[in-house]
Amino acid sequence: MTAALTGIWTIASIELRQRVRGSAWYVLLGVFVALTLIVTIGATLALSYAPEPGSALYSIVVYFVLLLATLVTPALSGNAINGDRDAGTLATTQVTLVSTTQIVLGKFLAAWLSSLAFLVAAVPFIAYSFVLSEVPPLTVATSLGVLVIELAVVSAVGVGLSGLLRRPLFSVVVTYLVVALLSVGTLIAFGIAGTAIQSPVTATNRGIDWAQYEGDEVEYDPQTGLPRGAECTLVSTYEYNAPRFDYVWWLLAANPYVVVADAAPTAYDANDYPVDVFGWIKAGVRGVQQAPDLTPLWDECDPESWNGQGPSTRDLIENSTPSWFVGLAIHVVLGGALLVGAVGATRTPARRLSPGSRIA
Repeated sequence: MTAALTGIWTIASIELRQRVRGSAWYVLLGVFVALTLIVTIGATLALSYAPEPGSALYSIVVYFVLLLATLVTPALSGNAINGDRDAGTLATTQVTLVSTTQIVLGKFLAAWLSSLAFLVAAVPFIAYSFVLSEVPPLTVATSLGVLVIELAVVSAVGVGLSGLLRRPLFSVVVTYLVVALLSVGTLIAFGIAGTAIQSPVTATNRGIDWAQYEGDEVEYDPQTGLPRGAECTLVSTYEYNAPRFDYVWWLLAANPYVVVADAAPTAYDANDYPVDVFGWIKAGVRGVQQAPDLTPLWDECDPESWNGQGPSTRDLIENSTPSWFVGLAIHVVLGGALLVGAVGATRTPARRLSPGSRIA
């Protein structure tokens, strides 16, 4: 076990030393810090009039770090194996005592640690937003923990595809496409599928025949504003179609931004509304889980039916089904499967090799 871990760390340390040897790595970190600083200052100014600006600022900074890290990580991991193969250095590593599994896992570890460097660079901004906010420490620990796992998944996807695909440029592009599929594609698929599936809705309106209550002798109820003893005798119905997003809400479970928001515990204000972006995204996802009312009734004689008020946002979140663990499991299985595939594709001797390609 110790020898296996030593081999993995040896490969990872070599990869890391190669990354920090040039100036491009430090330039990239500098650009990352500069962009995060600009977003933090801009968000602070934009939220200065909010009742609890720090809570929203924290979630914005975390989301921006996730966005930039998922944009940078594919470039760091997408050519980890096939890049060495094209350069002719992979064969040199394969004839040593390290196994193919150690090579793949070592490159994955190096890519993961490289992506975590960007998270470490953003710690001052995260700490700044935390100091200004009333975000519970559990929310901070959960959101950052899920963020670390998501960066590991993106690193695993990049390294796995670099072992499965022969061309470095192609594997980097496919890694970006996978990240885009999870981040944006799930939203598009959710919107299209939910709109395509519709159910007929029959709405009923019951109203008062106000022609019967004209004149000064009519007495009105001061609480409802309706004539005393009024009856709703005018009934009308109309039909329309409603999208069924409750059938396809599970598509959002695979979105990494939804995973982070859904996993983070929610803080509420005095009106039971979330105080940060995490909470509002969670409320939106939990809200689309609810089936629409297919037979709504508006009764003018029943004041309770006038506003159509449903449960509070807090009740909606606490009485609905969380999905973050499903999405996280999907991501981990995806990354693990690609790493296993990369080990099989990189192992020597190769059983089958396509024309014009090399294994090492």
